[in-house]
Amino acid sequence: MSKVYHALVACRAGMGSSTLLKIKADQVISENNYPIETEHGNLDSLAFFNGDLIITMSDLSEELKGKVPYACGITNIVSKQEMKDQLDAYLRSVGEDPESLKK
Repeated sequence: MSKVYHALVACRAGMGSSTLLKIKADQVISENNYPIETEHGNLDSLAFFNGDLIITMSDLSEELKGKVPYACGITNIVSKQEMKDQLDAYLRSVGEDPESLKK
């Protein structure tokens, strides 16, 4: 079994968009058997987050580059394919093969 990676799903306020992002992320993670656990928060949560990646909106991900280990930036909040592509890119960046993780 792969290492379990920890993701913070966050937006500026931690209300609407990050809630939708977390739902979409959890769906994609479950459907593809990805070794990622998510938690929900806002920008203030970053100070206490000691995980592996941040999942957020694309405009915020640009601001976070260099400040967090890895930032997945999502443009279309309802696109499972975009979420999958971003999570696949993250997993490849840490040496995982997303295709081999599927059930």
